[in-house]
Amino acid sequence: MISVEQIKAARVLLHLDQADLARRAEVSLPTIQRVENPKLGPERSSLRVVQAIKGALEAAGVEFLDTADGKGEGVRLRSPRSTGSATT
Repeated sequence: MISVEQIKAARVLLHLDQADLARRAEVSLPTIQRVENPKLGPERSSLRVVQAIKGALEAAGVEFLDTADGKGEGVRLRSPRSTGSATT
């Protein structure tokens, strides 16, 4: 499950406001506001809503990092794919 902090950080990295994310995830603005509320968070939302938000953010260019590596959760921009041209 992604956290409130990861969602907010992803939006900042992508320069999206809550309304932009709502449109991309095809959920309402109040739903995004509720999910980003630290007292409620994604844990209190349906799996469909959380998957829609996560999918929209990933499609926009972020990767979610979990705690499996022992370094903590996070989010980062995906690296652009190389264009195949190498310089030597």
